[in-house]
Amino acid sequence: EVQLVESGGGLVQPGGSLRLSCAASGFTFSNAAMSWVRQVPGTGLEWLSTISPGGSSTTYAASVKGRFTISRDNAKNTLYLQLNSLKIEDTAMYYCAKYPWSDPRNRGQGTQVTVST
Repeated sequence: EVQLVESGGGLVQPGGSLRLSCAASGFTFSNAAMSWVRQVPGTGLEWLSTISPGGSSTTYAASVKGRFTISRDNAKNTLYLQLNSLKIEDTAMYYCAKYPWSDPRNRGQGTQVTVST
């Protein structure tokens, strides 16, 4: 059973930074491409970034490219997302996800990021 547990969210001012973590278990983490997605209540999931199994390849949505950085530590079965230069519109629930991330069984419970003055 896939288990993903996100942490690191919180309240931050615009321009601030956060580092999200996701502890993975129940599957071979080092063989899986992993992603971060987010959701604002009442809207659909927004894909943010994907990292290859070995970590050598990353892709980003235009909305976060240059501000967010995805990384992973396969020895610790942990996925990360560094969020910099946060904007109010980044406020959302953030999920780490295994493909296909549209399946809720492949996402964690999420961690809330709130950007506010």
